[in-house]
Amino acid sequence: MAEHLDELARLAERQVGPADDPVGEVASDPSAVRYIHGLTAISETIDEKLDRAREEILTAQPDGPRPGPVLKSALEAVRRQISAGIAMRTLHQHTTRFDEATKEYVRAVTDRGAKVRTLDEFFDRLIIIDTSVAFISANEDRTTAVAITEPAVVRFLKDTFERAWDRASPFPFVPVHAAKAAGEVMPAIRESIGRLLVEGHSDKRITRRMGISERSLQAHIAAMKQELGAHNRLQLGYLLGRSDTTYIF
Repeated sequence: MAEHLDELARLAERQVGPADDPVGEVASDPSAVRYIHGLTAISETIDEKLDRAREEILTAQPDGPRPGPVLKSALEAVRRQISAGIAMRTLHQHTTRFDEATKEYVRAVTDRGAKVRTLDEFFDRLIIIDTSVAFISANEDRTTAVAITEPAVVRFLKDTFERAWDRASPFPFVPVHAAKAAGEVMPAIRESIGRLLVEGHSDKRITRRMGISERSLQAHIAAMKQELGAHNRLQLGYLLGRSDTTYIF
């Protein structure tokens, strides 16, 4: 999912940029792609669009658990809409299943009819409102966003979300013990970590893609080394590369 978003932003710009075809086959609509700079401006713009939502809100929230105050603010931003019957679906990463603040947030939104699922894989931040506007990140630290209203690109982004949603697992909306959550999602988490290790990604990049801390990553790697009988990271990478192991917790 993530690898398509930067290209989509560039695609949207090309679609709405000045036409270089003398026949005029490419329409020019500069307002269809708008860059928004600064967290405050991004939040205000999204809130404005949420206030106008009438049918559906789709969100993908990566990077693992978010702080409690951020989740509280997110709930307040959509409380009225979902209470009024506007459909809402949200994707998180599997690691959020172990976070109490996230579980509390999920209980609150699902009690009002929203649906939440989780994925092991990395995806970038995405918000789609009424299939009329989509927001994606424009830089790595997400201090700049792109608001897209070009219909073809918004439809493409929604299709990307739907495909991810179909692969995701429902987030339990009742309190669950960490051990139960681990049994449901840990194999997928470790499969993803193993794949990223074999591909040669740095620890920093793996933690970001998986939404976990470096300490958690080292704990996963230690468990994987023990399971496969590897004495070091190099041997672990070799064994992972030649193994079809399905990890257990």
